[in-house]
Amino acid sequence: MKFIEKIPVAQVLTWVICSLMIVPILIVMTVSFGKSSYMIFPPTSFSLRWYDEFFSSPEWMSSLGSSLLIAILASAIATTLGFLGAYSLVRGRYGHKKLIVSFCLLPLIVPTIITSVALYFASVPLELVGSKVWIAVCHSSLALPIVLLILISTLQGIDISVERAAESLGASRTYTFLRVILPMTAPGVVSAAFFSFLTSFDELVISLFLSGVETETLPVRIWNSLVMNMEPVIASISSFLIILTVALLLLELAVRRVRA
Repeated sequence: MKFIEKIPVAQVLTWVICSLMIVPILIVMTVSFGKSSYMIFPPTSFSLRWYDEFFSSPEWMSSLGSSLLIAILASAIATTLGFLGAYSLVRGRYGHKKLIVSFCLLPLIVPTIITSVALYFASVPLELVGSKVWIAVCHSSLALPIVLLILISTLQGIDISVERAAESLGASRTYTFLRVILPMTAPGVVSAAFFSFLTSFDELVISLFLSGVETETLPVRIWNSLVMNMEPVIASISSFLIILTVALLLLELAVRRVRA
């Protein structure tokens, strides 16, 4: 009984939850190295056949290129607007800030399917369905709340007296913003850019409504492939996305440590 009492329950639960999340990922990555023409676990033989299929396919590469371009544009839009909004909310002198923040966080609360339907009916009359730039703008609306939360936290950790000291020494507001505020908030900006990129890159529902044949993103193509045929190449693509996500998170961590 004493041994049981000494067991850290919270730590055990944490390991169990982490295992439940990691095991499916490991299974998918293992299946991606299978050689057979259908998904099987464990694989009877191992090969890079489906990775070669993915990287040599013009259709898959086109979808990957569309996803990367849209994600980069969405990240740039969300990070820029989110930074300006966060700075205004932290440094601005006006009321109802909590109400404004709550309104900005609505995309996290409202189901994505509702947002997607609304964006679709707004896009059709304007003939914006299939536009990569417009899809990026719509993706940025989902990434903006995440950017806002990260940058509000970052700006709250910066002493305002540093800005006042720069201005008291004759620096203009623009110079202070570019040479004092931006460098100090760089780690937060980088984190916000990474997370907004991943939010857009993984977005499926909005892309399903707004993408066309020439602007089919990678998640949409994966979805269509799952509906039509369970190709083993999907496992290799999933593994590629997992590796890409982990690489970006490690890169973001490295940047934070360098800037710290």
